[in-house]
Amino acid sequence: MITVSSADCQRHFGMYSDKALKEPISITRNGRERLVMVSAEEYHRLKRNSRIALSVAELTDEDLISISNTEMLSQHAHLDEEIR
Repeated sequence: MITVSSADCQRHFGMYSDKALKEPISITRNGRERLVMVSAEEYHRLKRNSRIALSVAELTDEDLISISNTEMLSQHAHLDEEIR
């Protein structure tokens, strides 16, 4: 990933926007990473993979029943020890 200051990105925006089509550009301000510029294609790919987290209060009765009826695969049974 290329890292540039916000001032440099502003001065050479066209060049960095072209580079962002190939790889992410990290944009810093006062030496700290603030933004990452990515291609629209990469942004849409990331958005497709995003998930929404709900609080328990937002779940329907049907959701809660479905969750309570699930069973963990036996190959993951050893993970129960992590909880204990």
